[in-house]
Amino acid sequence: MSSQATPIQGSRPVTPPLTSAGSPRSPVSPESLRPPACRHRDRSPSPMRGYLIPSPLPTRRNRTSSATARASEGPAFTGVCKCFSRSKGHGFITPSDGGSDIFVHISDIEGEYVPVEGDEVSYKICCIPPRQEKVQAVEVTITHLNPGTKHETWAGRVVSG
Repeated sequence: MSSQATPIQGSRPVTPPLTSAGSPRSPVSPESLRPPACRHRDRSPSPMRGYLIPSPLPTRRNRTSSATARASEGPAFTGVCKCFSRSKGHGFITPSDGGSDIFVHISDIEGEYVPVEGDEVSYKICCIPPRQEKVQAVEVTITHLNPGTKHETWAGRVVSG
């Protein structure tokens, strides 16, 4: 009987294993089967991270230049700040001529103060896509600070009004 492997009819040829001390390392070693070390990625703490959709409201950064031009050319309106949340980044203005409240985004506030309830403001309006049915206030400036309230600057300094 010979020491070489003989193929069996209908099967593949069998190769003898490499077992000698001087033989090269097998290409399939336990070290080569380990997955590569991966970098640790910081994840967002929000459990809803994968479910959040981008806001459809156009901010100053993503508003088209034509919409900005139309708003700049339009008339200026006056109103009173109904509410504004710096942490949420938006608020509402009650128009002085009546009507429903108008949305205002933090990126559209001009000037050095964060608006608070009761501040008189002037603003222009811009349509909100996609249907252009609703409007939001743009180029919002505080014309009169609400007396007797504390105002905060964008830098964080508190000023008594």
